[in-house]
Amino acid sequence: MSVDEISLFLNPAAGRGRAKNMGAPIVAEFRDHGISVNLIESVAERDLEEKIHRAASRGARTIIVAGGDGSVHEAVNGVLNAGTDSALGIIPIGTGNDFAKAIHLSPDWRKATHAIAMKIRGNTPARKIDVGKMNGRYFANGAGIGFDAKINNIARKNRWPIGDLVYLLAVLEGLWDGVITPTVKIRSADYVYDGPVTLANISNGPWGGGMFHIAPMAEVDDGFLDLIIADPMSRARIVRLIPNLIRGSHIGKPGVRHFQVDNFTLSSTEPLPNHLDGESQPLQSEFKISLSKHALRIL
Repeated sequence: MSVDEISLFLNPAAGRGRAKNMGAPIVAEFRDHGISVNLIESVAERDLEEKIHRAASRGARTIIVAGGDGSVHEAVNGVLNAGTDSALGIIPIGTGNDFAKAIHLSPDWRKATHAIAMKIRGNTPARKIDVGKMNGRYFANGAGIGFDAKINNIARKNRWPIGDLVYLLAVLEGLWDGVITPTVKIRSADYVYDGPVTLANISNGPWGGGMFHIAPMAEVDDGFLDLIIADPMSRARIVRLIPNLIRGSHIGKPGVRHFQVDNFTLSSTEPLPNHLDGESQPLQSEFKISLSKHALRIL
């Protein structure tokens, strides 16, 4: 694809609405690097996914997305469900930007734009990364089931412009409301578990909720998903664990288990909150999780 055919997809709702004024500056930044982009903004939930799916299906070789982890989630589903090998460029202008951290992309949108522009101009080969899938939808960075997803739901409702701290406040609010400990059955080729849990986190990348180093060992191209399971915990125990979650030193602590898997199932005695890349999904009690190795091309 020639550079004058590249589309820039912007989610104006990203970053709790702060992205709505970012279109023109990003377009100008690309223009300063000699690259013309066609700005396309989403207008509703899943609109970004549909527009990217349409572009990929029509043969777009390069797709650039400006937004947060939710925007990346829609973009990945749009590209992969089109069944093409379109390369995806990410400009992080969301709240947590966990996927950007996972692919070692600068959190500064100007630096990220510059990096993408240089790769386009230099015809740099795209990097192939793994992508997870849960109950029919892809996820780029991670998925959460249980308390993790409950916290995510609380954070999404908070519109305060306080960055990553919104997730920490959500944890405290979620603890006040009560910790859910459903009984689950987990089945993989190498691991079987029956019993109560506080959460099950499935990580492709190492960060979650902006500030939590939930799976410090995770790499997006290592051919595995990292499953983090937390046993039933009291409010006080969770509060004491928060500094470890931020530092990434919780692995191996009492009540926290880690496994590398490429597919597994989880079933619960009750419908559970769950999310994909921070995007809330319908309550479900049956989960099928798998990994597609090197399925996505990233600039």
